[in-house]
Amino acid sequence: MMDLNVDEAEHSMEMHLPYLAKVFNGYAVKVVPIMVGAVSTENEAMYGRLLAKYIDDPTNFFSVSSDFCHWGSRFNYMHYDKKHGPIYKSIEALDKTGMETIETGDPDEFKQYLLETDNTICGRHPISVFLHMSKNCSTKIKIKFIRYEQSSQCKSTRDSSVSYASAVAKLDH
Repeated sequence: MMDLNVDEAEHSMEMHLPYLAKVFNGYAVKVVPIMVGAVSTENEAMYGRLLAKYIDDPTNFFSVSSDFCHWGSRFNYMHYDKKHGPIYKSIEALDKTGMETIETGDPDEFKQYLLETDNTICGRHPISVFLHMSKNCSTKIKIKFIRYEQSSQCKSTRDSSVSYASAVAKLDH
């Protein structure tokens, strides 16, 4: 259940629909939105098992949305590993480690990454559900990140940034 303030702040469908309209332009499609809130690890696994069979149907398309690191005092997250150089390079290293972890397809490794880094990946729960789906389906899926961007290059603790990453999941032959 969501109260009105949470519902009005929720924006994941607003992010998905223009993308889906562009991808499926000219095709009749049904959109089945599934909102995944802050569910427990056990529920991520349960939903992943329940939804896994839908990956096996080649007529289904999944779009899982999340931005990555929200860095800066306004986000209450300022992880900085100086060995990577400027702050924005540290953020990139943090996110790329997360991306590599997601590419393994292992939801437990992703959960461990989140526990170790506290990275502020908003869609960590839907990503975890999808990893459990791909782990429990009959189809072998390969996840590959194809693009990474930051809203700004943080150089001081007064700066802030949000990271964005795009991946595709396809059949692993």
